[in-house]
Amino acid sequence: MNNKAVRSWVMYDWANSAFATTILAAVMPIFYFDVASKGLNPATSTAYWGYTQSIALIFVVILSPILGAIADASSSKKQFLRFFTYMGVLSSLLMFTIGEGEWLWASVLVILGTLAFSGGNVFYDAFLTDIAPEEKRDMVSSRGYAFGYIGGGILLAINLAMITYHDSFSLSKLAATQISFLSVGLWWFFFSLPLFRNVHEKKRDNGIKQTPMSQILNGFRSVAKTIKEIRKYPELLKFLIAYWFFSDGINTIIKMATIYGREIGIEQTDLIAALLITQFVGFPCTLLFGKVAEKVGSKNTLLITLVFYLVIVSLGFFMTSSFHFYLLAIMVGLVQGGSQAISRSIFSRMVPVHRNAEFFGFFGLSGKFASVFGPAVFGFAGQLMNSSRAGILSVAIFFIVGILLLLIVNPEKGKEQAMSGEQSDYGQSGAV
Repeated sequence: MNNKAVRSWVMYDWANSAFATTILAAVMPIFYFDVASKGLNPATSTAYWGYTQSIALIFVVILSPILGAIADASSSKKQFLRFFTYMGVLSSLLMFTIGEGEWLWASVLVILGTLAFSGGNVFYDAFLTDIAPEEKRDMVSSRGYAFGYIGGGILLAINLAMITYHDSFSLSKLAATQISFLSVGLWWFFFSLPLFRNVHEKKRDNGIKQTPMSQILNGFRSVAKTIKEIRKYPELLKFLIAYWFFSDGINTIIKMATIYGREIGIEQTDLIAALLITQFVGFPCTLLFGKVAEKVGSKNTLLITLVFYLVIVSLGFFMTSSFHFYLLAIMVGLVQGGSQAISRSIFSRMVPVHRNAEFFGFFGLSGKFASVFGPAVFGFAGQLMNSSRAGILSVAIFFIVGILLLLIVNPEKGKEQAMSGEQSDYGQSGAV
């Protein structure tokens, strides 16, 4: 295992997690509620934020498997990752221009940035099988999420200080917040450079030169083939469906918690500070869950984190104060990174290696397709009841179904099915 490549791969999580913390989780939701959607009904502002997230993820759902298939066919994971990185960087920089009442412009930029963040992660995740052997993937995957917490947390701490003490920087609170969006773009750009310099994908050379259009057409054909043949991997399919549900719950909490807290009256400083605590609690706990998975098994570890999430959601319904928000933020930090890292690692074991980008596209598809519904249901329930507290109950349902489905997944059997499918594919290729 190339440790330099692993460190560089991990640094990309450090880089793009700035978008996840400052834009998706902490600063932008509050800015969207207080500034961009100024003049709208509070429940409407929360709903529009939820719809913004859902629209962004619809595009990701459509593109992820296609892009993954193209990347597999053309050995171009890095090129696609670079494109989405630069797209996300530019979107973040342009958020500096959002003013009062410009919720539509804010939504457009958040949609573009979220598409870039999620689309890029399809190819970033697919590099895991290139840089780490199977027995090391739990730990390497966990390191990625752990360093993401630290990287995103450090920039969020800087931004929190700048917004809270804006007078000391001779800035208005609005200007300080807008500058924080600029910082995300710069952070994402500079800390992604090690990956582009030091991580190399395994090339597939079949001797056939493909034009961009032929790559796109082959991508569509490959996706159609994958949909048709996914029945060869029933354990993988079961895991994807389970992931569809519990990932919806996790992503809805990440994207709706702050604006929900703002709606019930919690102050901006408390909201951002609580999420900052989540980042630094998440760092050691993500690494800890990587170790726990090696001892008690990946599936059992993932189940533990999901049951804990169900408790968090139940308590969130009764949240009324900043103290409650701090407590729940700490609880989320305990399990958030671990659940995501172990999910990625379990999936990597059940994927045919020679089609990993394509299948990681479906992994992204499953999670992002689920995430289309979570924020939208949350927002719709809030509009319907004129309070977003009702949206919390819908999140619990996704965790319950996800846990029940995960119980019937057999990862070891899934690994055997992946190896069998890979041998079958190579056998057919050789016969031709």
